[in-house]
Amino acid sequence: MSVSGIESLGFTPYVAPTATATPPAATEGPSGPSFGKLVVDGLEQLEAMNDRTDNLAVQAATGDLGAIHDYTIAASETSVATQLTVAMRNKAVEAFTEIMRMQVG
Repeated sequence: MSVSGIESLGFTPYVAPTATATPPAATEGPSGPSFGKLVVDGLEQLEAMNDRTDNLAVQAATGDLGAIHDYTIAASETSVATQLTVAMRNKAVEAFTEIMRMQVG
């Protein structure tokens, strides 16, 4: 499937921010957005995907959805995104736990 085919499904690939002449905002570091902002943006995108999937599920259940494959694709995308988010959260918790076990000095 081509990139344009993926974009037609509603998937928007990550595009790295470009350098600007203006000073960075408080939520940005010297080379781009802060980690916290990226996490919040990712969670907001996941929530939007989940809302879209829920709306398509309702349309499918009421018979208003013309093509059932739209729902199945959205559900699969949301499932993969959720699994990735949970895996990242688990790794972050694991790293935090390991850091807390370290002896200082």
